[in-house]
Amino acid sequence: MNGGVSLKDFSLFDIIGPSMIGPSSSHTAGATKLGKVAYRIASKEIKSVEFFLHGSFAKTYKGHGTDKALLGGILGFNPDDERIKYSFSLAKEKGIEYSFIESDLGEAHPNTVKIVVTKPNDEKVEILGSSIGGGNIVVSQINGLSLEFTGAYTTLIVSHRDKPGVVAKVTAILAEYSINIAFMRVYRYGRGENAFMVIETDDSIDKSIMSYIDKVDGISTAYLVTL
Repeated sequence: MNGGVSLKDFSLFDIIGPSMIGPSSSHTAGATKLGKVAYRIASKEIKSVEFFLHGSFAKTYKGHGTDKALLGGILGFNPDDERIKYSFSLAKEKGIEYSFIESDLGEAHPNTVKIVVTKPNDEKVEILGSSIGGGNIVVSQINGLSLEFTGAYTTLIVSHRDKPGVVAKVTAILAEYSINIAFMRVYRYGRGENAFMVIETDDSIDKSIMSYIDKVDGISTAYLVTL
C-alpha cells in the first residue's frame, strides 16, 4: 500500500466503525455517549435538559440526528438502540423537557456540547464534552471543574471534600474487591474545597461496592459511568 501502510495498522473498529443508529459516528454514536454520561452523573433523574451545541454540532445537528442521539443518551440508550429514532416522543412521554441551543463555547473541539440537566429537586448538573471521531468522546468539565475522561473504561467519579484519607479509603475498597485501577486523577476547586476523583478501571464495579464507597466520610456522591 502507498506510504507503507497495511491493514495490520488498523483495527476492525477503524475499518467498520461503531454499531450505531444514524449516519455519522461523531454526530450520533459520540453524541449518544455524551448524553448518557450526563444521564449517569444526574443519577438518572432528569426533569429537563438543555443542550448547548458548538461548531459542527450547532450547524448540522438536525440533519445528522445529533439532537435525537443526545436525547437518546439522556434517556439511557446505547448508540445502537433503535429507540433513538423516537427520542423526542419518548422524552415527552417521560415528561422530560428539552431544548437545543446553538452556542459558541470558545476554543473547543468542533463537535462539542454543554449539557445542563435539571433534576426533579431543581439541582443542576452540567457536563462539557466532545465527540472526537469514531464514536469516541472526551468529557472535559463537570459542574464547571476542568477534568478529563473518555468513558472507554468503567469510570468511577467521586465527588468529595478535599481532605486527607478520602482517596486512600476509596482505593482500599477497590483493592479489597480486586478492582484494578487503569488510570486515576484527582481534581479540586481549591485546597480543602470540593473535589472529584476520576478512576478508570479494568474491571466492572458492582453496585454493592458502590454502596461501601458512598459511606466513606467526606464523599458527597459517587457516580459510575459505563458506556
